[in-house]
Amino acid sequence: MTVTSMTVVEAARMTLRQEMQRDPDIWVLGEDIRHGGVFGQYKGLVDEFGPERIVDTPIAEATMVGAAVGAALAGTRPIVETRFSDFALSAIDEIVNQAAKVRYMFGGQGRVPIVVRMPSGLRKNSAAQHSQSLEAWFAHIPGLVVTAPATPADARGLLLTALRGEDPVMHLEAKELWQVTGDVPDAGEPIPFGVGRVVRAGSDLTVVTWGTALHESLRAGEVLQDHGASIEIIDLRTLWPWDKALVLRSVAQTRRLVVVHESVRDVGIGAEIAATVAEELHETLVAPVRRVASPRIPVGYSPPLEDVYRVRASKIVATVAPLLGIDPSRIGPSNAATTVSDQY
Repeated sequence: MTVTSMTVVEAARMTLRQEMQRDPDIWVLGEDIRHGGVFGQYKGLVDEFGPERIVDTPIAEATMVGAAVGAALAGTRPIVETRFSDFALSAIDEIVNQAAKVRYMFGGQGRVPIVVRMPSGLRKNSAAQHSQSLEAWFAHIPGLVVTAPATPADARGLLLTALRGEDPVMHLEAKELWQVTGDVPDAGEPIPFGVGRVVRAGSDLTVVTWGTALHESLRAGEVLQDHGASIEIIDLRTLWPWDKALVLRSVAQTRRLVVVHESVRDVGIGAEIAATVAEELHETLVAPVRRVASPRIPVGYSPPLEDVYRVRASKIVATVAPLLGIDPSRIGPSNAATTVSDQY
């Protein structure tokens, strides 16, 4: 197997190109995609596949998703590019009341194999209307699959599964991870939905996370290791369905859980995971389940205000350390304060 180092955006673009070559029913519609998209995720594709498969649209998200639902019911496999996950809210009826429900309302006679790509989460100085992580909205809706790749390999594997499936997929791509690099197998295998991955093995405490927060969690794990703590880190990869069995198995061994995510803490997916673990393993836990997430505020435009919102490794360390009997004041300044966005 040939493995190539590439960025997340390169892995996603390569996967889409190969799948469009394989399946002529796959096509894309969205704003500015003929020019490559906001983040370059469609760069060069119009030259290969033409404007009939890389289709520029007006600024009309409801129309885009509505057209995709109809085209999917007619037998094609559309991909909708929303530019930012925030803008998908303009198409909430088409996503929630149409795409998610058609299969069930008509006894499986119609399926809606669409992929809605949603660049998600923070991007430096993007402010309140371009920075939201809305995965909890979509995970709440029966009929929708929600994915959140955090590495180039997962960007490839999860997109492969989404493009070959038969159900609507909300594919959340963290904006600040587009330029993160990693090894990607050229052949590539689809990653099944609902299968998480242990990124770092440990025995003292389990951290469950996804997206940008995975990388902050890994930094926190390194800092805590220097203080004698063994942290197991799980990347869920798919937020619905999520890998309950993997999480429960890990927490049953470590007996401690911290859930970390960039989206707002209140009424988030972290609360669902925490409640499930509390229900299933209440007699096993030796410490309360904790969550590290963003406060329930709009994202500020100015760097200091934005920084209040960010989930940094230092915040994870400060939450985890007391659960392990480590005095946080013993942990001095370190690379734990570095964020993914500081890389570029």
